[in-house]
Amino acid sequence: MNKGVITITDAEFETEVLQAEQPVLVYFWASWCGPCQLMSPLINLAATTYSDRLKVVKIEVDPNPKSVKQYQVEGVPALRLIQGDKLLTSIEGVIGKEKLLQILDENLVSS
Repeated sequence: MNKGVITITDAEFETEVLQAEQPVLVYFWASWCGPCQLMSPLINLAATTYSDRLKVVKIEVDPNPKSVKQYQVEGVPALRLIQGDKLLTSIEGVIGKEKLLQILDENLVSS
């Protein structure tokens, strides 16, 4: 069982996210984005805390325009919680630890 955050590209999106057996938290980020650096430890925390029922991937926005467009990412950091081809929730901007854990708890109950 992978306990870390997996870095993916547009080419891997379908396999890693849409065909995953469990919900996937997709973290859209950019190297030039200051707030993204604040979010990174939280994303790692989510990957560790929910490793039994959630897959966590991160995708850099600039080299991967297809996924950015498909999920209408307007700013980074951005999170998309996806199960199969269904978008469960969508968040733009920095959020705190409590908010992130609350969102995951609410959406992972049924899995």
